[in-house]
Parts: sequence; structure tokens; C-alpha cells
Amino acid sequence: MAENYSTPDGQGGAAVVYELGMKGIFEKQAGRAVVRCPAKLNLYLAVTGRREDGFHDLVSLVATIDHGDTLTVIRAEDGAGFAMKCDDATLPVDGTNLVMRAAVVFAGATGWRGGASFALEKRVPAGAGLGGGSSDAAGALWALNEMAGRPLAEAALREVAAAVGSDCPLFLNKTPVVMRGRGERLDVVVGGVRRRLAGRRVLVFKPSFGVNTGWAYRALAAAAPGSYLPAAEAEAGIARWNEAAGRPWGELLFNSFEAVVAEKYPAIPVGFEQLQARHGLAPRMSGSGSACFAMLPEGVETSAIRQTIADIWGEAAWVIETVIEG
Repeated sequence: MAENYSTPDGQGGAAVVYELGMKGIFEKQAGRAVVRCPAKLNLYLAVTGRREDGFHDLVSLVATIDHGDTLTVIRAEDGAGFAMKCDDATLPVDGTNLVMRAAVVFAGATGWRGGASFALEKRVPAGAGLGGGSSDAAGALWALNEMAGRPLAEAALREVAAAVGSDCPLFLNKTPVVMRGRGERLDVVVGGVRRRLAGRRVLVFKPSFGVNTGWAYRALAAAAPGSYLPAAEAEAGIARWNEAAGRPWGELLFNSFEAVVAEKYPAIPVGFEQLQARHGLAPRMSGSGSACFAMLPEGVETSAIRQTIADIWGEAAWVIETVIEG
């Protein structure tokens, strides 16, 4: 379905707004698309060990949230290459950006000679563990595949996404998934777990500092083997979600990175203790942090919780209330 919209450079037009993981009709004549690129939460994240290729194996229950970036993709002439701009001046827009990397990988995988420009409206903070860059890259891949006439079927598109980044394939779904391996193996969550998550209110917050993902993985490796959760225990943790009727969130949520991150950033566990003591919440980190989240009880008003977050981490802390997509 086409919508009227205004691009970041102020040029209006007709476009298709794609929900990742859903089919749509691409306006080839218009040559542009707007893609909503949602952030994600790792509701359960167990790192089970380091692989021979240097990556880590993990088991993670991941869900996207109703908050994210917006990527406008405009087709250019064949051979024009790729260009990018962003409303966040601190974000690089060269080949180090995952959107640009995704475009190059797509062209290499398909032989497509078309060009495109990308305009990114950034709403997901960097260094947060919310997957903003990976989601943007997945959005770019989706749009380019549509512009190119869908040369990649769904499975092939996921393979290309995995070549861009471990988190990228999950954003080609709009439903919760369980990630395994280095993140490339995905199982869609169904049944009671999905029903419990869909539409669940959640408060997502981030201190003013970020956590470097590479550092976090190196810290896990340095603390091995105690920093890794055995694979059988990780799978048992996922199984508990399937038997989750009536279980409190504190018994289900888990993140392997919290222990190593807490040593360098003690403000995070101190904040968790305060949020639990004052508001009965069970906060957790998402990914390698520094963004955190807490499931909100039905009907709870969040102003007091927001004030507690400001008291702990200062007024510069980033806070949003949103819902889990399902």
C-alpha cells in the first residue's frame, strides 16, 4: 500500500512502507521505498562458548519492539553505486556503516548493477545492544531485493543477511525468534510464548554510556569457561519459556553478558537493584548492553520509574515505553 511521506531531505513522494517479514507491492516506477527498521530485545541470551572461527555460539529468544529507525531507499542509475546520509552526524555513512556494507554484499551476491541512495532517520541509540545497525542493514537488503525484482528468495536473503552481520537475519522476521549458532539459525516462536509477548508493554532505557560489543565478547572469552552457560542449560532456559504460564519474568529473563559488563560498569547492576527495590521490576540488559529493559505490569504508570532511572543515571539517560511486536 502506498503512503504519502516526507523523506529526510524534505522531498515528498509516494512510497511503500515495508514491514520486514511481510510481502508488499513495490512501486518500481517511483523507485523508492521507506522501510521501518525496528529495534530488538534479547529476552533470553545465553552464550555457550567460542567457536573455532572466532565467533561465539549462543541461544537467544529475541523480539522486535515498536520503536526503530526509518530508512528511505531511492534507486539511482545503473552503475551509480551507493551513497548514504543520516540525520545523526555522529554516525559514519561510509563503507563501515552496515547499510553500506549490506548494499555491497547484496550487489556481490546477485550481480545487480543498480545503484541506490540511503537516507537514515536514526532513533535507536548506538552502542546499546538493541540491534539498530543490523536492523538498518536488513531493511536495506529487503528494499534492494525488491528494487532488483526479488532475485533472492527468502532463504537466500537470510544467507546474505548473515554475511553482513550475525544479528541481521532476525530482522527479516516481525515475530519473536529463537537464535542459535552465531545467530544465523532461527526458529520462529509460536503458541503461548508468542501470545504472552505480543503487545506486552516494556520500558527500554539506556545510560548515557555505551558498551562496545567486541569488548564484551572478549571479556566473556577472558573469563571462560565460567562465563559461558553450558548448551544444555541454555536450552533448558528456552524450554522454561514454553512452560511459562504464571512464571514471573524474573525466572525467564537472562543475559550472559551482565556479569562481565557489571565489572566494568557497576552502575548497571546498582540501577537494577534500585528498580527492583522501588518498583518490583526485573530489569535485564539487551544484547551486550548498555540498553536495558523491564516488562511493565498491567496498568502501571511509568512516571515514577522514569524518575528513578533519572536519579540513577542522570537526565541524559534515554528512556522509551513501547510494546513487543508479535
